[in-house]
Formats: sequence, structure tokens, C-alpha cells
Amino acid sequence: MNDIFRSPLTMDGKDPSNLRGDPIDAERYFSKEFAQKEWDHLWTKIWHIAGRTNELQEAGDYIVHDFMHESVIVVRQQDGGLKGFYNSCGHRGIRLVSGSSYADEFKCPYHGWAWAQDGSLASVPDADNFARGNPCGKIRLREVRVGTWGGFVWYTMNPDAPELLDYLAPFPRLFEAYPMETLIRVYQVKIDMRSNWKFAPDNFSESYHVRTAHPQIPSFIDQDHWIARLEMFPNGHGRTVQPFRPSLRDRLPDGVANPFDGLLREWDIDPASYPDFETKVSQGWLDMKAQKRRLWKERGFRHYEHMDDEQLTDSIHTTLFPNISITFNPDSIFLMRTEPDPDDPNCSTFDFWAMAFPVEGATHSETPMVGDEKLPLVEAEPLRRSFDQGRGVPELAGGVIVQDLYLAEDVQRGLRSRGYQEPYLANSETRVGFFHEVLNDYIAGRR
Repeated sequence: MNDIFRSPLTMDGKDPSNLRGDPIDAERYFSKEFAQKEWDHLWTKIWHIAGRTNELQEAGDYIVHDFMHESVIVVRQQDGGLKGFYNSCGHRGIRLVSGSSYADEFKCPYHGWAWAQDGSLASVPDADNFARGNPCGKIRLREVRVGTWGGFVWYTMNPDAPELLDYLAPFPRLFEAYPMETLIRVYQVKIDMRSNWKFAPDNFSESYHVRTAHPQIPSFIDQDHWIARLEMFPNGHGRTVQPFRPSLRDRLPDGVANPFDGLLREWDIDPASYPDFETKVSQGWLDMKAQKRRLWKERGFRHYEHMDDEQLTDSIHTTLFPNISITFNPDSIFLMRTEPDPDDPNCSTFDFWAMAFPVEGATHSETPMVGDEKLPLVEAEPLRRSFDQGRGVPELAGGVIVQDLYLAEDVQRGLRSRGYQEPYLANSETRVGFFHEVLNDYIAGRR
């Protein structure tokens, strides 16, 4: 059995004494002035995800990440490294490229200036027509810092930002057992929302809403607040660890199969072998750990090799400050990200990536967040949709993501009401308050 690592940075995410008690005013969700402060003091300081490393296989492969009014290119270099540049021609500022692709060089569509993969200026038309001399050798594209972790490509606009692994701490250590670079993104969509970007970190920092908003979940994930472990870390990150087993206070109607029974059978455990529901839940969960530990290699689950017992049978839902959430399941990982609209703080985009670990002999992946269909184990084409009250993403209908997005747009409307009151937080919502306190620290220049 692999030992379960506990970070010394961990703070109790259920203990409100860890909070200062900063008020959460409604204006921060729709004020253009507050949105400008977020741009000045938050978004230009942190690390962003540009894409996946498997998108950059060969020298010249590049990905583009548009964020508000900014755009960044990350390109694979001839020596195998990565460089990032602002997507703005050094001549007159036009964007050089859109979307992700391959380029021997980045050629300006306006005046034909050609920029090499390393950002140097390779050639210009009429090089003898400049009073200050040929600009080649004098001008480069402006760079951004680039790093990688978890199979993701990251960048920051802040030359003084902490190193990426320090910024993400303690997650690189907590999740080092997952071979995340092998993940295949089997579904990816960007959804246009009529909601401020902060709905997601608020929502994903607590599971108090689950029994009301997602009544299907307690039958297969135990999210009872006395069972779930809520953790938060000084830099604003957090995680919730919950067992993949039913809540003991829930019972499905007679004749309705419990999803947990199917999980047990997948690992050659007979659900009828237990004398009662309570024993099946508590002992069956332990038996499944043992079976996975015994059978993983012969069944081709190579990604289990270094996982601890918690990672083999639990749902570990993380929030990476400020706007990224990653759910770590034994066989799949889901990334969710919100980004602000460049002009309207009442709007945002919501990214959802379903990623699966390859299993020997398998051609399709079961991704429970994307309906009942088994998706091919190949990199999916990116989609762009409007939420449109769920009509824009019919493949997610009835699922957790759509349920959350419905709430997001209704919350945004409610925040504009004169009836809005200061949130009266449950202990299990402590991380919601902590998120806003870390955000306040950035706005005030304390981070």
C-alpha cells in the first residue's frame, strides 16, 4: 500500500476560525471598476493554462490562448523547449495568428514581417526603407514566462511571479502519482455564460449545494460534511476528498439499482455477499481498494501503479486559485475553468475538458460527466457553444455540469437584487470565504 501524503501546508477547510471575516459584497460580481482591479492586480500576476503539452509535439507546433483583450502564443522550439509570446506583431500590433496550428515562422498578415519560432525578426519587406536601419536583429516579439505541470502548458504575464511549481504548491506533490501527461482529452467545450467568472470558484469550493442541486450524486459519492475532508492552502488553492461510495443517509427506491453495485461487480466483488447496506458501503469500499491493488496490472490499468489507496477509490475535487478546478477520479480527470468577458463582468466563458487515462486494450472511455455515451480515446476537437439555458450543450443534459451552469446564471441575476444579503456561510462553505479573502489580498497588492 502506498502511503497517503498529507501536506504540512494544509488548513482545515471546515474551520471558519481560519477566516478574517471579509465581507462578500455583491458589486464584485458585476462592477466594471472591480473587474478592472482584477485585471490590474490578479490576472496579470498569476499563471494561466494555455493548453496541453500533447498539442506541441514538433518544433513549430503552437497553441494560442486568448484571455480578455490579451492573446498569447506558446510554440515548441527546435531544441524541444517552449517559448511564449504576446500575440502582437512588433511592427504595428496586429495579431499574428488565431487558433492552434504549426508554423515555420509567424508572418504578419498586415505588412509581411516574418518572425522566427524563437521570436526574433527573420525578415521584412523593403528592409532598406527604414531610416533607423533594417529592423532585423533589433526587434523581438515580447515574451511571457512558460512552464509545464500535469501535462498542461502554463504561462504568466508577470516577470516576477513565483516559479510555476511554487505557485501550484502543494498540488505537484499531492498528485505526483497520477501520470497526467498520458491523459487523453476526449471532450472539450468552451461555453459562453451570462454570469461572472467567480460563480465557479464559489460553487466548486463547497459541496453543501450537492444534495439540493445534484440529487443523483449521493448514491455514488459520499459528500456528507462529516465524511468529506475539506482542505485549503495559504496560496488560495483547496481540495475536497470524498469516497466513491454511497452516503449512508441515502436510500434509493426499492428496485432501483445502486451505481455502487456496478462498481463492485467491475472488480469481481458480489454486492449480494454483504449482509446489509451499511456493510456493503463501508466494507465494500475497502474491498474495492484491495481488488484494485491486486488486479490493476493484469487489467491494464497502468495509471494505478503509484496511486495510494485514497486515490484508487475517492473523488478528489480541487480548486486552483483563482479560476481552475480539476476533479481527480481514479480513471478520469475533469478540468473546469472560468474566464471573464473582456468587456462585461456579467458574462464569462466556462471551459470543460473531460480527460481519460488510457487503459490497455480499450478504444473508448467512459466519461460520466458527458452522458452515457462512451467516447473514443482520441483527442477531441474543441467546441464553442452558448449555454442558452442548456440547449447549447445537449450532450451534457441532465448532468452535473449543466445543473451547475443553470445555477450560475440565476445566481448572477439574484446578485443584482436589492434583497441581496451578506452570505451566511455554513462551516463546510469556509473555502468560499477564503477564496474571496485571497482575492482581496491580490486586489490590495498584498500578494
